[in-house]
Amino acid sequence: MTNIPETGRTPRVQIRLVVIQILVLSLLGTLGGRLWYLQIREGAEYQREASGNHVQQVVDPAVRGSILDARGVPLADNETRLVVSASRTDLLKQKDDGKAVLTKLAGVLGMSPTEVMQKVRLCDSKTPQPCWNGSPYQPIPITDEATAKQALQIRERAEDFPGITAEPEAVRRYASPGKSNSAQVLGYLSPVTDAEIQQAQNTDSPYLRSDQVGRSGLEREYDKELRGKAGVTRYEVDNLGRVIGKAESDAAEPGSNLVTSIDSRVQRVAEYELDNAMKIARTQYDKITGENYKADSGAVVVMEAKTGRIVAMASAPTYDPNVWVGGISAKDYKALTGKDSDYPLLNRAIQGQSAPGSTFKVVSTAAAVEAGYQWDGGYPCTSSYSVGGQVFKNFEGENFGPISLGRALEVSCDTVFYGLADREWKKDGGINPKQGQPKDYFYKTAHQFGLGKETGVDLPNEVTGRVPDRQWKLDYWKANKDAWCKSGKKDGTYVEKIAYENCLEGNKMREGDSINYSIGQGDTLVTPIQEAMIYGALANGGTEYVPTIGKAIVSADGKTVKEIKPKVKAKLPVTQATLQGMDKALAGVITSGTAAWKFQGWPQDKIELHAKTGTAEVYGKQTTSWLATYSKDYTVVMTIAQAGTGSGASGEAVRNIYSALYGVGADGSIDKSKALLPTPQQGLPKIRTDGTIASPKISKDPAKDFQASQQGDKGADGQQPPATTPSPSTGNRNTRRRARGRGSRRMPT
Repeated sequence: MTNIPETGRTPRVQIRLVVIQILVLSLLGTLGGRLWYLQIREGAEYQREASGNHVQQVVDPAVRGSILDARGVPLADNETRLVVSASRTDLLKQKDDGKAVLTKLAGVLGMSPTEVMQKVRLCDSKTPQPCWNGSPYQPIPITDEATAKQALQIRERAEDFPGITAEPEAVRRYASPGKSNSAQVLGYLSPVTDAEIQQAQNTDSPYLRSDQVGRSGLEREYDKELRGKAGVTRYEVDNLGRVIGKAESDAAEPGSNLVTSIDSRVQRVAEYELDNAMKIARTQYDKITGENYKADSGAVVVMEAKTGRIVAMASAPTYDPNVWVGGISAKDYKALTGKDSDYPLLNRAIQGQSAPGSTFKVVSTAAAVEAGYQWDGGYPCTSSYSVGGQVFKNFEGENFGPISLGRALEVSCDTVFYGLADREWKKDGGINPKQGQPKDYFYKTAHQFGLGKETGVDLPNEVTGRVPDRQWKLDYWKANKDAWCKSGKKDGTYVEKIAYENCLEGNKMREGDSINYSIGQGDTLVTPIQEAMIYGALANGGTEYVPTIGKAIVSADGKTVKEIKPKVKAKLPVTQATLQGMDKALAGVITSGTAAWKFQGWPQDKIELHAKTGTAEVYGKQTTSWLATYSKDYTVVMTIAQAGTGSGASGEAVRNIYSALYGVGADGSIDKSKALLPTPQQGLPKIRTDGTIASPKISKDPAKDFQASQQGDKGADGQQPPATTPSPSTGNRNTRRRARGRGSRRMPT
């Protein structure tokens, strides 16, 4: 008979109980250790996190700094408007995702329901504008033009408009077209995105969900300085959301003001003259095709020659930057970006690139001197230049006989530059040079002049232009060889023949390439800002400055001023003797050269101007007009696409800009009282401690008054002065380079 303990437990049961006790003790030990870790070792950290769960933040947006002209006149500032916004989070809590509320809101605001709903939808790759590209948790503005009556309706009937607010807010304000709007220079704002918030989280300038950020122009380039720092007030709340106290707060810091070198009066003149020149060009016709010029786009740059500071920069077509304020409509967005829009968002002064035509000859002249050709040598200016059975003609068969390099610049003799470039091409070994043999003076000099790369202007998205040297030819050929070989035909159309030639030897520097290049044709591309930089250097004795628009960053209270000093970019690769020769030749362009017919009566003995005209061919389009000029103080460069000749399309407009700067009348007399800026602006406007700006009172528009006096119209009705009567078309330099055959083709630019 088995012995059973008095407890009634068998050894097996006792073992099981011991095991269970050990397990229980182990679990209790583990739990106790974990409690010690959480409450003792990490207790302070979790306490801080727990307290954070009961803190709510109220954001006070910072006032964005103003963008001022050189005298302190606001180009972009802020004004208080009634803004109606929608909380997407609150709308999505409703059964119909807020459609009924938005439809009712549209009726109050006088908008269509579709327009309102489009503004609150989120942007993605499949959603077209208009849409909301900011944070979905941020109130989305529907309109910033609500009337007091509309705002009162929304606020008094809050139960009918859940998630809708109507509050006075500071919104951006830009000058409108006709009032020196500088649209492409200033840029525009839009809400910050979640991706941008995440990206800037650990930087010294993090974004808040309420922030607006610059998307282009100066608004983007100086966004950090202009934006300021939003204020954050933190409230302690209980689990029911009731405020139980106020935690630490950070006061809002208003953004700094950006003082620019732009003079709003000169800017207005530049914008008007560019627009007027384009209108006049459309009344002229192309002698070759018999069609009126389209003159569909253009740009003008006015720059201080001795500092590189931009006094005016205009691009056409332009637009009203205020369309972006409060969210852009579908109609406005299409007008700015559609196929028929001519893309007004582009700043053609820094993003428009085309062949420079004869304005490029200053580079070719410097290259020729560098290659060893004498300035006063007798170079044949014949009516044509023949290469391998192909004939490169001079303008209208002009023949000036043996002339110097200076005279070749003055009369813009193509055949002189054809011959020089051709001789250098042959010296470099022709189409199959030996390794390391080519000196390529004409291409090397272009790079030394700063072409083929950004100037460094303080605006985003500047393009580089192009110097079609051997390396570029090789890279371009590799990228396009397959397409050329597939579409090219030896006896096909013009385009097919070009493709056939490029397939075979598009990687080589052909004779025709170098000849066309010497007069700024072929694959060469430049921008107006590059031209302004080069001609500014010719004006000041050979120093290229980085073009700048920002002049100083001034704190909101005016106490801290950070001046943006001019920066030297490079020295032109020419001697002083060559510079003096060019200077004399370019002055001759005004008095007796290709621009003389537009500058008759100009007081050259008192205000000496220098110029180079250019008429550039673009495959499949009408010629591009270029006019690059300078005085001792300023450089003015204007270009108009599909407008004909350099002097014909741009001459009168450029002259009028100089007349406004210096106060020159139509008869050549000088009235200093009418001069807008006879010398570059010195000093900075004063910003008072209360944030107000000591800018001049604008009781009238001196720029408009000057234009009216030039045209015999006092402008009492407040409208733009009438278009200037165009000068006679006789004397138009309508150069057509009809290079044909192998090695002389030009691809579209």
